[in-house]
Amino acid sequence: QVQLVESGGDLVQPGGSLRLSCAASGFTLDFYAIAWFRQAPGKEREGVSCIRRSDGYIYLADSVRGRFTTSRDSAKNTVYLQMNSLKPEDTAVYYCAAAKAPPGIWYMSNQYDYWGQGTQVIVSS
Repeated sequence: QVQLVESGGDLVQPGGSLRLSCAASGFTLDFYAIAWFRQAPGKEREGVSCIRRSDGYIYLADSVRGRFTTSRDSAKNTVYLQMNSLKPEDTAVYYCAAAKAPPGIWYMSNQYDYWGQGTQVIVSS
């Protein structure tokens, strides 16, 4: 059974850090482009980052560049989203997604085949 499971969401103060995990079962993440999306209440889902399958190149949204990064641990079949210098506007449910074919536009959610259930991140004092 193909499954993506996110974890690591929490309540954190502004300026703090969190690391989200996206663990895959039923398939090998190395053969997929893996993206992180987020959705805040009342807002559309937006792409946060994507790590390319072929060479590990990382795309980042302008809103998180310099603060977030993503990485892949092949041995654990897991992708991470490291989030630093968190801001209240980063509050959202964060989802990971996997695309078998290289996504033409990485931040378009319809490019992805599999999705996790999401993990909540709240940035507040």
